[in-house]
Amino acid sequence: MWVQIPPWVQMNKKLPLSFDKSLLSYVIGIALGDGNLSNPNGRATRLRVTCDLKYPKLINKIQRSIATLLPNNKVSIVTRQGNYVDISCYSNFWESALGWRVGKGSKIVQKVSVPNWVKKNTEFKINCLRGLIETDGSIYKDRGYKMMMFVNAARKLAYDVYEIIKSLKFEPHIYKVKNGRKSLVYRIRLSKDVERFLELIQPEKF
Repeated sequence: MWVQIPPWVQMNKKLPLSFDKSLLSYVIGIALGDGNLSNPNGRATRLRVTCDLKYPKLINKIQRSIATLLPNNKVSIVTRQGNYVDISCYSNFWESALGWRVGKGSKIVQKVSVPNWVKKNTEFKINCLRGLIETDGSIYKDRGYKMMMFVNAARKLAYDVYEIIKSLKFEPHIYKVKNGRKSLVYRIRLSKDVERFLELIQPEKF
């Protein structure tokens, strides 16, 4: 679905894309989950998404999605030690689109969240949630029953995920768990209707 570029993007006159808000909502989910922003060359912001090599289809999907969103920008894949890859793309579009900034602290410090325009549209919510589940989610069995777990250390983002899942008519539970002496992680667990949830979200790696 192609839509008009919103005002917060129109301010950047160098944007090299026909704006696909549906695709962007998915890329935002990926970036919020396993993305990192930096500016190593001092000229353009780099989005770097880290992915385990055991998910080659997901790696290809992330690369294709970013390349489609920003067709004039190179998307590179670099294999790192430890059996993972970095999928990277330079663009001054990233900070405005994702809602956090280079050099202002971690995503936790900057209290990242799902953009309001995503939360107002069912299709965008599903797309964003797909990206979040593909990066920070897991599917497992507990006493023979399939479960979904989403884990993230950013409080506002975790509660966004919780509320989005609830808005899609599921019944998640959210827990705070100590991760070391001072830090917390948030776990969103879905134990009912998991198959129906997966059919709706259709994450790549499960």
